[in-house]
Amino acid sequence: MKNAFVYLIDFLALQLIGGYLVKNIWQLVAGSGDTTTAMLVTMSATVSLLTIALFLLTRWTAVSPTWLRTRPWSVLAWSVVAALGLVIPSAWMQEQMPELPDLMTDEFEMLLQDRWGYAVIGLLAPLSEEIVFRGAILKSLLQSGRLPVWGAIALSALLFAVVHMNPVQMPHAFAIGLLLGWMYWRTGSILPGMAYHWANNSVAYVVSNVYPDPDITLADIFRGSQSHVYMAVAFSLLIVLPALYQLNLWMKRADE
Repeated sequence: MKNAFVYLIDFLALQLIGGYLVKNIWQLVAGSGDTTTAMLVTMSATVSLLTIALFLLTRWTAVSPTWLRTRPWSVLAWSVVAALGLVIPSAWMQEQMPELPDLMTDEFEMLLQDRWGYAVIGLLAPLSEEIVFRGAILKSLLQSGRLPVWGAIALSALLFAVVHMNPVQMPHAFAIGLLLGWMYWRTGSILPGMAYHWANNSVAYVVSNVYPDPDITLADIFRGSQSHVYMAVAFSLLIVLPALYQLNLWMKRADE
């Protein structure tokens, strides 16, 4: 269990130190202290790549093609379907909650509305975060035996939410962390979580570009009709629930 917190500290250290160094080098070269989209993309990409390299080279996260050799295409496909189906219900749930501070609005908008930002948000973030939080931290918590399975999953989800360092994101990140933790526990692989994470972040990127106003609500999207919002939520659940059922049916470890 101690290893899980060592992994977390190393991850945070890379985020803070790596981000600080890249930002200062960029500003030194550019000769300006202004935060630009190019700087944010470079900083985020560099930190993600360093994280991936550290956790793979040290074997803190073990990668193997064994699970993929079971041809789990149904699991990967249903992971994407579940992510797509949860977009509207997640947005609706967040709108029902008390308003939480959004400390990183400007930075996220700069990344989400830049074509190179997708490489960070849609590709590198899902890979690096699954490597760290499921492939290393959750694996360590499960192997320690000091927590029941769902206790380990809940703790990893809580850590996943907190390290986002943005209160408005934390409830969603915690809920998604539970789901991704369950998927890792059932399969022993980070690939289903990566598929889900990729689809979730890709939708966020697309929506941000189609609806650039960060304060837009579901009612705004559905032309002010709350009944349409409720219908959209209900329709989405008709996608999510079968997807979760199919995942529960098909997910298994390579040795089962």
